[in-house]
This record gives sequence, C-alpha cells and structure tokens, in this order.
Amino acid sequence: MHVRINKVETLSDDWYVLRKTTFDYRRRNGSWQTMSRETYDRGHGAVILLYSLAQRTVLLVRQFRFPAWNYGGSHDGFLIEAPAGLLDAATPEARIKAEVEEETGYCVDKVRKVFEAFMSPGSVTERLHFFVAEYDPSAARGEGGGVEEEGEDIEVLELDIGRAEQMIADGSIEDGKTIMLLQYARLHLFGAAR
Repeated sequence: MHVRINKVETLSDDWYVLRKTTFDYRRRNGSWQTMSRETYDRGHGAVILLYSLAQRTVLLVRQFRFPAWNYGGSHDGFLIEAPAGLLDAATPEARIKAEVEEETGYCVDKVRKVFEAFMSPGSVTERLHFFVAEYDPSAARGEGGGVEEEGEDIEVLELDIGRAEQMIADGSIEDGKTIMLLQYARLHLFGAAR
C-alpha cells in the first residue's frame, strides 16, 4: 500500500462535493511524506463524437460555460464541444445515447466505446468514457438544444471534419475532450490523409 488516509474534510457539498484529504504517501525510495490535496467529486461522465463518413462531417454543440467566461474576462464563455454528460446512475452507453438526443435531437442506436481517460486528475475525480457513433444527417428526431430546466441552451453544429480540425488550430475549439475525439476521428475514422 502506498497511501494512508489521515483525515477527510468536506469543504463544500453544493452542486458537487469538494473535499480536502490529508494522507501519507510512500515515495519510490520507501520514505513516507504527508500531503494534503483538495478533490472535486462530480461523478463520472461520457462523451461522444457523432460523425458521417459519407458527408465527412461531425456533429458538435456550442454552449455557454461559466468557468470559461469567468477565466480572466478574456473569453466569451461559449465552447464548441462533443455532446457529453454525467452518468448519474446510468451506464455509460445508456447515458451517452440520452445525451445525444437531448443535446442534438439525433437518436443513435449503436455507439462504440473507444477509450476512457481522467481529464483533470490533479484535482477532479471524474473518469470520462469516450464514444463514437455514425449518424444519418437526415434522421434528426428533434431540435436538440438540451434540457432547459438544467440551464442548457445548446446550439447544434454540423461541421466538415477538415473545418473542425482547422477550428482546433485557430483556437475556435478549445475543449480537451472534443479535441481528443476529433484527433481520434482523423486517425481511425476519416483516415490520416486530408
């Protein structure tokens, strides 16, 4: 064992849970060091890239994110992202299918998990499940837009894969999970050649 928990304090339990933990950590040389870290527990999540090989397009969403806006006042707060959501009590597959319909208006029957990742392991406990699914551009069942009661006001964007990649390069797409999925798409779905 390389960790011994000494004390756990709950600092906030409002939207999610912020805890301060004091623990002993056994270093590689065998010595023990006492440390203290704050962790933000918001549960685990899922994210998906919807793509059309025939049209060479991807579906992304644009929505307001307060932390981005609050970042020194230099950002308008609107981020372009792949549809995503917290699992709550659902399986990753069930949750991401529901998120796709809520956010984009599309329904996908088959999703494929491609990997999992901790997105900010220095302070956030969330593990994110990454998925891809092909969509039919003519098969939208609704307008999407998210759930108003949850504060969502989501714009759906259908972008050419090359345009989406250019938006990473020019800084229009800054969301890490979306960048990871677009790079996955280039390598494994659309091919490495442009």
